[in-house]
Amino acid sequence: MRKYVKKIFWAWEVEKEEHWLNEMSAKGLALVDYSWCRYAFEECEPGEYSYKIQLLEHSPNHPESEQYIRFMEETGAEQVAQYINWVYFRKKTAEGPFELFSDIESRLRHLILIKKLLLPFGILNLAVAFMNFINFGINAPDLLWVPFINLACAAFLIFGVAHIQKKIKKLKKEHAIME
Repeated sequence: MRKYVKKIFWAWEVEKEEHWLNEMSAKGLALVDYSWCRYAFEECEPGEYSYKIQLLEHSPNHPESEQYIRFMEETGAEQVAQYINWVYFRKKTAEGPFELFSDIESRLRHLILIKKLLLPFGILNLAVAFMNFINFGINAPDLLWVPFINLACAAFLIFGVAHIQKKIKKLKKEHAIME
């Protein structure tokens, strides 16, 4: 029998989401599907699976992504869910540690990809807020509150970009030390 849990994680909280999924696995609940903010679990042996999440550069149906997913399956991982370009993998814990990114460069590429996803939406919301300030200020002053919605979205997304940028900076520093 499936158990459904509604929970929100933002794009910049991938590690937090993975940690939560692994905690659920430790409690005997295995992720079997995901749709926006809705996780489907089935019972499993406690700690049976380890989970990792990855944002793919292309859709999961793109040939490069399909090839990558096949490669992951050859390593013992299984794709259990996908949402847009996000892919949820699991691997039996008994098979050893589960890492998607074997080096700092691959972790950096993943973070940069997430940043590239968020930044245009932040900029777009800023532009729409600006246009709405002008439009509503002139044509509909009673709706002048509307641009603040876009402004809030822009601020939120830019916060996420800043959070990712902080992680990128830390990894680059680590990389420089290792060289």
